[in-house]
Amino acid sequence: MPMINSHLVCPAPALPPQSLMDNTYSALKKRMREALLEEWSSLFPTPGYYLHPPALQPKPFMGLGKFVARRIHQMRAGKSYLAAHPTWRSPDADTSCPRCGLEPETFEHAILSCPSRQHSGSRLLHGVTDVGPEAPLWSSLPLLKRLATFIGVTSTGFPPSMFPPTTPSSSPPLSLSPPRVPPPAFRVFLLAEV
Repeated sequence: MPMINSHLVCPAPALPPQSLMDNTYSALKKRMREALLEEWSSLFPTPGYYLHPPALQPKPFMGLGKFVARRIHQMRAGKSYLAAHPTWRSPDADTSCPRCGLEPETFEHAILSCPSRQHSGSRLLHGVTDVGPEAPLWSSLPLLKRLATFIGVTSTGFPPSMFPPTTPSSSPPLSLSPPRVPPPAFRVFLLAEV
């Protein structure tokens, strides 16, 4: 193995201070994210109806569970099963709220101002006063959990065929008869299989 004389090797340059490297890295990272968002916006422009700007971070509501997160995202985008969102039905269908009939069933109406949901809203939506793109709701996990609970309890934004509206007169009476017991031969067969 050849030996190198240390006096022939030029000294290594000193590294810049750690704070300078951290600041440089942060500035480069910020610029790259901005460039990525600019390119993304130019190649795939946001539709005019979608009010939320593109972002590289996942939205806080994405951690709530797939079903509720999907409902919230669809309602924010105007692509849900609310009557005023024309993506799932014919364009000439009635957009009035099927629960109250007073206004078009938009995201804001369904969450904040629908009279038929006011009781649930007063119990579950403490602190939720706005659902706009810049509302504090979208950055507060406790408020998002309240919204998720409200959506689940009231079935807001669910497909109409999933939970059809029922009235007390149309629901069948409760049966208080004992549960049906299978015949003895069937019970023996089940036990033999186990």
